Amino acid sequence: MQPLIGITSDFHKSEDTFRGPAYFIGVNYIRAVEEAGGIPLVLPYSSGRKAFKELVGRIDGILITGGCFDINPAFYGERPVDKIGELNEERTRFEIAVTKIALKSDMPLLGICGGEQLITVASGGSLYQDIESQVAGVSSHEQKTPKTEPYHPVMITPGTKLHSILGCEIMNVNSTHHQSVKEVGKGFVINAKAQDGIIEGIESVDHRFVLGVQWHPEFLYQRQRELRRLFETFIRSCGILMKERQKGYAGADRQIPG
Repeated sequence: MQPLIGITSDFHKSEDTFRGPAYFIGVNYIRAVEEAGGIPLVLPYSSGRKAFKELVGRIDGILITGGCFDINPAFYGERPVDKIGELNEERTRFEIAVTKIALKSDMPLLGICGGEQLITVASGGSLYQDIESQVAGVSSHEQKTPKTEPYHPVMITPGTKLHSILGCEIMNVNSTHHQSVKEVGKGFVINAKAQDGIIEGIESVDHRFVLGVQWHPEFLYQRQRELRRLFETFIRSCGILMKERQKGYAGADRQIPG
């Protein structure tokens, strides 16, 4: 039996009267989960609290995806700067709620790019709203080349879970962000940085698997074995939770706290 993985979605406000508005996610997220041994399930963010608590109670892990929007700085107690991008408060509120449920339930959680930032905010951390205007001497982190091509190196912190998964201290990654983690949330540590000091990865020290990376491994895992192991370890952790629930551990009735 394979674990069921909830993947957060984005929304397209289509003006096409035939197709209409639609929730969507990139196919690379789906393929990465499937090839690692999980069953993907798209999570629409329009669900009410009761509905998504029920939905999250039926899955074994959550993948928080990236998106073409910024997190409203009001969520971490700041006012927006001039270079803040488009906001999506409905999606942000949904993902924060889902993330907090996962953290309370010790459910495996993987955040990719904006998903890493979301986990940071949900756990009490903060972001640089625009790194080029707020961090002196920073390099560009928005590559113009395809995401299938690495753009800059990151240094992996020895002794972290990410280091144990990847098995290396430096690797080349892709990069498509103008925001980044400023202060990690409670119970989190930094597990990767770029050469200019920008935080590229975080992980929880209190949970079985809660980890975020600032790059997009779903575009690179087929060429980089280290990143394939990232998805495989995530899905394996989800499978452990699934088996615990089946045996009656960790709440077999899948009741969600809060």
